[in-house]
Amino acid sequence: MTPPRRLLPALALLLAACDVGTEHGMSEAEAATLTGGSATRGHALLRSYGCGSCHTIAGVDGANTLVGPPLTGMGERSYIAGVLVNTPGNMVRWIRDPRGVDSLTAMPSLGVTEQDARDMAAYLYSIR
Repeated sequence: MTPPRRLLPALALLLAACDVGTEHGMSEAEAATLTGGSATRGHALLRSYGCGSCHTIAGVDGANTLVGPPLTGMGERSYIAGVLVNTPGNMVRWIRDPRGVDSLTAMPSLGVTEQDARDMAAYLYSIR
């Protein structure tokens, strides 16, 4: 069933509004609501925990290595680490205890706190 012609401009505008740009995923406010974290704080934490020594992470200086997969577009992925459905809870779980999820992963457990993981997840969801 096709929408009435008078609704097509509104539908086109609505679909265009879903794309937030090429450099960012969801807004920081949306990411905060989704994760309970702060994308701004998460950005700094990704640097302080040294995540860029293994991953390419958009917006994080020096995070341009390929030991692990690039962390861009996390909000658009179906799975985290190929084993967890991509949900905020699972993202936090993976960041906090990757080896508890997959004992064969090369990603180390870094002692990330619950709140730090929420903040890091907020940043990852906010970048594209």
